[in-house]
Amino acid sequence: MLLWQFTRPVLWANLLAWPAGYFVMSRWLHSFAYRIDLAVWMFVVAGGVAISIAWLTVSLHAFAVARARPVEALRYE
Repeated sequence: MLLWQFTRPVLWANLLAWPAGYFVMSRWLHSFAYRIDLAVWMFVVAGGVAISIAWLTVSLHAFAVARARPVEALRYE
């Protein structure tokens, strides 16, 4: 459930960034003498890396919180 709460913003960011990134990159690449085509897999891989980083970050923080001793957390409150 915690992973899904952090996955949704990453997915929305990807859905907003893909069209903008395609437009900017295609215009920039059009100015070169040797042209390449932008493939969909490039955007999918970038989105997958972004989701993987978000999942890894959330998992490491959740693991650190789960291993923490509640007595020490309550001591400061």
